[in-house]
Amino acid sequence: MKQGARGANFLAMDLGLGDRNVAVVGGTRGIGRATALAFAAERARVAILARTEATLRETEAALRDRGAAASLAVRADGTVASELEAALARVERELGPLDVLVNNLGGSRGEATSAAPSSDWDAVLALNLMPAVTACRRVLPGMKERRRGAIVNVSSIFGREAGGAISYNASKAAVIGFTKMLAREAAASGVRVNGVAPGSVLFPGGSWERRRREDPAGIEEFVRRELPFGRFGRPEEIASVIVFLASDAASWVSGVCWNVDGCQSRSLS
Repeated sequence: MKQGARGANFLAMDLGLGDRNVAVVGGTRGIGRATALAFAAERARVAILARTEATLRETEAALRDRGAAASLAVRADGTVASELEAALARVERELGPLDVLVNNLGGSRGEATSAAPSSDWDAVLALNLMPAVTACRRVLPGMKERRRGAIVNVSSIFGREAGGAISYNASKAAVIGFTKMLAREAAASGVRVNGVAPGSVLFPGGSWERRRREDPAGIEEFVRRELPFGRFGRPEEIASVIVFLASDAASWVSGVCWNVDGCQSRSLS
């Protein structure tokens, strides 16, 4: 076990990813940042895509420090299809054809109930579902042609069971459905597509940190009631599963959505 940036622990697993080109969409905060750093620790060539220039540069420097064979930071708004497609095209020009794509954009917006207007639904679907669709549509044809590639889409336990805002729940469930159908489509070409469903994860600047600051007693009760291990998850704990799923060690794993939640969820499947 090594000590990572911001005091976080990470595990370099030597999964044979040193010759792989990796792109992480939403790669500068939380799970996305931890995932990019985990691939760097495996000596992959890693590209990160995000909107904020400052965090892109900071994370790119961290990738080099972590041991990435090459690193690239590309500014793009993943909710704008043309920007995301252009960014991925640049990644492939500069790093080479992608072997691994991780889609990590997501979040909740607007009214949490069925009273949410169409604009809220549009915003949540644009944030949670459509970037994964756009990125996969851009990258998958090349993977199929080369008969090599792995895609991991980040969903949520609240895509596998009821919970959270209604639009968020529906959009994350849609990510899981998209992942399953794309996996079945891509299998004949040797490309694997999987998902991960994180539970509640705490990281600097994230929603759980903000909620804990605003209502420490309420969050303490939430942890006691909902998190069997008595703590939040760490981004690195989700990243380790993503890296495994992208590696040849998971060569017979495709079309699944893997819970990484410390037993938080209540679904039986």
